[in-house]
Amino acid sequence: MDTVNITFWWETAAFPLLTLMTITPLVTMVAVLLSPTQILALRISFLGMILTLLMSIYLLFVFDTTQSGIQLYEQVQNLIFTYTVGVDGTSILFIPLTAILALLTLIYTLTNRHAAASDKTYIAALLGYEAVLIGAFAAMNALQFWFCCLLELIPVAILTIHSGTGQNRRWVVALLLQHWISGLLMVLAGFLMLGFSIMGSGDTITFDWLAMQQSDERVEYATLVFFLLFFGFAIRMPLFPFHGWLPVLAEQGTVASVGILLVSLKLGIYAAIRFLIPVLPETAAQWSWLVLIFGLIGILYGALLALMQINIRRLLAFAVISQTGILVIGIFAFNRYGLEGSMLLAIAFGLAAAGMLFSIGMIYKRTNTSMIPRLGGMFDANAGIAILFVISALSTMVMPGTPGFDGIHLLIEGSIKEHGWLISIVVLIGNVLAAALLLRAFQQIFIAAPKRFQGPFLYSPKPVVLSSTINETIIVAVICSLLIGIGFHTSPWLNVIDQGAGSIKEPHSTPHETQYSSNEVVSITTKDN
Repeated sequence: MDTVNITFWWETAAFPLLTLMTITPLVTMVAVLLSPTQILALRISFLGMILTLLMSIYLLFVFDTTQSGIQLYEQVQNLIFTYTVGVDGTSILFIPLTAILALLTLIYTLTNRHAAASDKTYIAALLGYEAVLIGAFAAMNALQFWFCCLLELIPVAILTIHSGTGQNRRWVVALLLQHWISGLLMVLAGFLMLGFSIMGSGDTITFDWLAMQQSDERVEYATLVFFLLFFGFAIRMPLFPFHGWLPVLAEQGTVASVGILLVSLKLGIYAAIRFLIPVLPETAAQWSWLVLIFGLIGILYGALLALMQINIRRLLAFAVISQTGILVIGIFAFNRYGLEGSMLLAIAFGLAAAGMLFSIGMIYKRTNTSMIPRLGGMFDANAGIAILFVISALSTMVMPGTPGFDGIHLLIEGSIKEHGWLISIVVLIGNVLAAALLLRAFQQIFIAAPKRFQGPFLYSPKPVVLSSTINETIIVAVICSLLIGIGFHTSPWLNVIDQGAGSIKEPHSTPHETQYSSNEVVSITTKDN
């Protein structure tokens, strides 16, 4: 039986850190809704988000990369439910990423000078979104994770309907709910089947991740469970052909909340790493050829469709779909290189795509359009926005000096070891196509003269531009500093990610020798309802 070491929160932190990080945005959300004035609501929201960000930085300081297993572990158990949280190298980096992008999203909202900047419902939804994502990434219980994903539907729907820029926002929300709820139902069915299988001869059903990962019980209908979980997670990634909701949401939804939404997209990638590969390693290896086909088609399909777009939001949505194919191939390489490369790229892609979409939002504020042919020549008056876009694009293109550079090298090495050169070449071709489409978009928006322009004023003969505000400068400085800083100092982050690689079981059905390793440490048995 594989064993996992755990370290309780009181052994390393001064307080139950993960629980407090989840509760703080929720308490702040309630305080915002009850605040008598909009100014007070804004101040409270900033205080809550800054406090959450500071705790996420403290989380990185107390996390021990030299110690394997789950750290900062908390568990509350009774007859009705079990609450279990913890972090390892698989999940920890997503939490500060969520806190940073949530705060930047609120700062970005203030640059728009519209009702959302001081609307208590909008701010409360953003705080709720942050709390749900932190809770999901910290959850060590399958049903607890599923419940957080279910709650996520509420803030996404509110933000889209309330502040979306399209004319068919309610239809978009209906489409989104149709896809996400179908995925959630499949995941719930898969988790239930796993729980009953792990129960074995015992009399207590458990959905605890530690119990699932350590169990020697044979999972009945393992293939069915695998497809239920994989298809459910694939909708959230989103992976071809389960991606139909993302381009529509990107085009019709709100730019202001898109930064934190991009972290949400990585929830599907994280779920596959956390709840699929470690629990069903042999079944995952058996069906990896099918996942590989989906990933390869997604890489080329997403890149080619992105090249055909004239709406910059849809272009970036298809670029995300192409990137998802790359990440999935790395995960299903079944070796440490592929896993670490995929996780580092997931963090880099999330931060870089957020930077590009923030820049697109700033452009939309100035021009009231996302159509590329109506844009152009914006570099001189908007140099900061152009720098944010190009540095984020270079990070997505995994150029040297960006965090994706080391990530793609690890992923390619893992892919070569498992799948051979041909698959790896396709991955590289997809990355080259992504570089082409992003560079072309940068040239058309910031360098080339506009083919036509439809600004916020009907009879304006030239593009109307606004000087960058202090809030925009903060966003540009923070994202560019993080991308460049992490790019030149990748080793500390790889050490963190490497700490979680031991949680993956060896898929004995694969003939390759480069599987994930697991450490022989003290085991813990956990039962929950």
